[in-house]
Amino acid sequence: MKNRAKTVSESMVETVHIIRPIDLNDSGRLFGGVLMQWIDEVAALVAKRHSQMNVTTASVDNLRFLHGAYQRDVIVIVGKVTHVGNTSMEVKVETYVEHVDGDRDLINRAFLTLIGLGDDNRPTPLPRLILETEEDRKEWERAEIRRSLREKQSQKGFHFYGE
Repeated sequence: MKNRAKTVSESMVETVHIIRPIDLNDSGRLFGGVLMQWIDEVAALVAKRHSQMNVTTASVDNLRFLHGAYQRDVIVIVGKVTHVGNTSMEVKVETYVEHVDGDRDLINRAFLTLIGLGDDNRPTPLPRLILETEEDRKEWERAEIRRSLREKQSQKGFHFYGE
């Protein structure tokens, strides 16, 4: 059922990759572009699960490469909705290296803004987000701050291509 409000957990996505030689740069580390593709795919899957419609990525904020990843590392990428506006939503994507014992080290964090698209391929209203936990509420509050900062940047002339 479209436009039914959903919880954060209903649209969470977790993917797992193993780094292969084709994924490496000349320094023997995971190509940043490969990781960015995986992150964008996870964010799109999260947004599609939440909205039950086609989506498009509008922006990527705070893409931070904290540590490298190497051949045969197991990469776990976790995405979840943190904020929903009228036609756009923020998705937080965290990337980990998972060790044999199951422990995970955070290597990347990004926040993506995605737009829900109607049948006419134009922005359309999104289902509301149900905040169940204290962590959900904190994520929403932090997302509101990021949204405000993006608006201030835009007002000060820091426009992105196409705006």
